[in-house]
Amino acid sequence: MAIERLRTSSGMRPTGPLHLGHYFGVLKNYVAIQEEREAYYFVADWHALTTDFADPSRLRDNSLEMVKDWLAAGLDPEKCTIFLQSAVKEHAELSLLLSMAVPVSWLERNPTYKEQQLNITDKDLSNAGFLCYPVLMAADILMYKPQGVPVGQDQLPHIELTREICRRFNGLYGATFPEPEAMLTPAAKCPGLDGRKMSKSYNNGIFLRDTMADITPKVRGMFTDPSRLRKADPGNPDVCNLYPYHVLLSSEQEQKEICEGCRNATLGCVDCKKIFLKNLEAFLEPLQQRRALLEQHPTMVMDVLMAGSQRARTFAANTLEEVREKMGLLHLGK
Repeated sequence: MAIERLRTSSGMRPTGPLHLGHYFGVLKNYVAIQEEREAYYFVADWHALTTDFADPSRLRDNSLEMVKDWLAAGLDPEKCTIFLQSAVKEHAELSLLLSMAVPVSWLERNPTYKEQQLNITDKDLSNAGFLCYPVLMAADILMYKPQGVPVGQDQLPHIELTREICRRFNGLYGATFPEPEAMLTPAAKCPGLDGRKMSKSYNNGIFLRDTMADITPKVRGMFTDPSRLRKADPGNPDVCNLYPYHVLLSSEQEQKEICEGCRNATLGCVDCKKIFLKNLEAFLEPLQQRRALLEQHPTMVMDVLMAGSQRARTFAANTLEEVREKMGLLHLGK
């Protein structure tokens, strides 16, 4: 008897170009998981509208460009299902049906909701879509009945709320969804070039689509150890803004030599940056070769999304049929 593969489901909001933080924090894990599980990865364009509904002018382009970054990073549509959230309308229906059983207090206590209401002052976040996005997120996940969801530590409250919604639905209507476990992504420290969080809005990132001509001047101006003003000054890799990238991209031997050279003041920051640029170029080369191939075939991304969305709809339709039945909705046939 065939053994059913474990499943996972995860998505990303298309709000701008992906950077090294996205790769090491999320995409690297996506690529590994597609080898082990039946994986559904979606472009969360509805989620992007919860905060950017007033200006959706870049949404289509951002969606396509993000999928290019995914494919360049190594996601393989033959090994995973890559789809567009808004193309699978069942997500909206399941979100609506789940919301019938979700108390408003659960949404209002969501820590991310409170935090963003306080910190994001340049956007109107008073819309119902923003308040209810955790229900849509739960629908996105539960639709594919995954056993695990890859997330970072900061996403754990969302997964716990999804599990609460899952338990409530199962308790009211009978066992339908497995409670998904959080598959914690190992933390990958990728500070911005100026020491702040790497972000498109800060213009302090190294983006996966950047050429070395774009990257080199960025790295040359990158903050390092603030107390090391001259090469003769001993440095401390533990407080250096550049060293976390060596942990991700340099060999263990190189890391050892860099630490010793920094602490002993025998390796200057300029030479340290040259080592980083060499290793970064080697890392980015295969990604950018795959991206260049995609640019030569402009319909490829749309083909991937159309095929993936159709596969996702097939699974989602079966889930919705079961949910409608358990919630007592009439079935009128096709």
